[in-house]
Amino acid sequence: TKSWYNRKEAVVSTQSTGTMGCVGGAIFAGLKGWKTAPTGLKSRFTGAITSIKMKAPVFGGNFGVWGLTFSTCDCTMIWLRNKEDHWNSIASGAITGGILSMRHGPQAAMTSALIGGFILALIEGVTVMITRMNSEQFKPVMPTVPDMV
Repeated sequence: TKSWYNRKEAVVSTQSTGTMGCVGGAIFAGLKGWKTAPTGLKSRFTGAITSIKMKAPVFGGNFGVWGLTFSTCDCTMIWLRNKEDHWNSIASGAITGGILSMRHGPQAAMTSALIGGFILALIEGVTVMITRMNSEQFKPVMPTVPDMV
């Protein structure tokens, strides 16, 4: 059964993805607004700020929707399988990609599902690799006893 902590974790995950989207969107939109503005320091700052005001909320909303869908799928997979492992994240990435592009037709949904699953598989694979590399330093070592001669 799901505990309150896991449900709360899904809400916090959604909020954090929306925040990351706003911050990342602000950086991206600011740089693009700076680049496309006319020359001059004042007009570049104005272009960057205007672009941030227009685009950052859109990026934040898109990331929030993705985070909500992913967290919902991930929690559902954990509930269905009664275990929490990397396969849940991979399947959730695929399902999220399919759900979010479903209105563009079945082929687009399938393509996005494959891409979402592939990206999450890469992320999970890198995570497992880093965990294994870092766990080498914590393996127990047999102590050596000096020879008493």
